[in-house]
Amino acid sequence: MESKELAIRLARALDAKKARNIRILRVHDLTTVTDYFVIATGTSTTHVAALADEADFQLGRQGVNVLRTEGHEGKRWILLDYGSVIVHVFTPEAHDFYDLEHLWADGEPLPESEWRQPEPAEPAEQQ
Repeated sequence: MESKELAIRLARALDAKKARNIRILRVHDLTTVTDYFVIATGTSTTHVAALADEADFQLGRQGVNVLRTEGHEGKRWILLDYGSVIVHVFTPEAHDFYDLEHLWADGEPLPESEWRQPEPAEPAEQQ
């Protein structure tokens, strides 16, 4: 799977579990470590763990396995490494403290319109 598509699928999995502040940054030209960062915020340590677990579960169902994870012990910053995409899931405090978007400000953000799925339309009322 192409790294951009992988990043989009991961962002969508996080979005489905109500992650906040989801960002996809293309960092391919800035580092040899990965092509994309997917950055998201949970509302609590429990939510952060649930977000990371859901992303891992959803991608695993699609045949994509995480290479390694870090941070499940403290649940303030969980990292999921998929090789070409690295997912960072933070608590609000950890997100503000580490501020990866600022550290990687030269990264190219993927517009939300390219990855966010539209809300399902409400069924028309019957008369």
